[in-house]
Amino acid sequence: MSLFAWLRPRQPRLNEHQARRLAQLPGAVALDERPLNAQRWVVLDLETSGLNVNRDQVLSIGAVVIEDGAIDLGQQFERTLHRHDHKLSPSVLIHGLGPSAIAAGCDPVEALLDLMEFIGESPILAFHAPFDQRMLSRALKDSLGYRLQHPFIDVAELAPQLNPNATLREAGLDDWTYYFGLEASERHHASADALVTAELALILFSQAKRQHIDSPLALEQRLSGWRRRQQQRQLF
Repeated sequence: MSLFAWLRPRQPRLNEHQARRLAQLPGAVALDERPLNAQRWVVLDLETSGLNVNRDQVLSIGAVVIEDGAIDLGQQFERTLHRHDHKLSPSVLIHGLGPSAIAAGCDPVEALLDLMEFIGESPILAFHAPFDQRMLSRALKDSLGYRLQHPFIDVAELAPQLNPNATLREAGLDDWTYYFGLEASERHHASADALVTAELALILFSQAKRQHIDSPLALEQRLSGWRRRQQQRQLF
């Protein structure tokens, strides 16, 4: 076998039906200037075997839709993924997904195809979005050979940007949930975390509109400027 064959990424084996579903997935659409309430958003949360984005695996996916300025409880997504090589790790104490739950999970190929059909062309909201984005990107590449290109907006960045007077430093989802008086039915459960993140996002969207930020594109532009200012402060 040639060196190039060794270096060439292994393509996942999909059956005919799965390959057809993959080919029919809609492409991502760039953030634009439509009003925030006119945009369909998918709020995503992942539970994983750990925090190493190069080694750990996605174990559970929860998602809910924000549409027409409200959470649509009729559009919810939840899957636990079967992982035949999953080993018991300290993370099970956080998310509660033990070997029996993982053994009874869905085929990752089917679960990820279901997820991408659910997402469609919508942008994605997540708390600590860079982690979820990298974990999901690798899972999609490994299982489907699919390149994730959907825009992500990080609710963990959006909250302090819109609330500069909040005395919260490096705040997590629990901190912002408490700050706004929200209640999470269950923490470190993908669906419950996605739902409370969606509730937090709606509050932040309302704040954004009051600050004359009323489009997905304007939101991302404001966040980009905020990131640059944060980086400059760290340098000095």
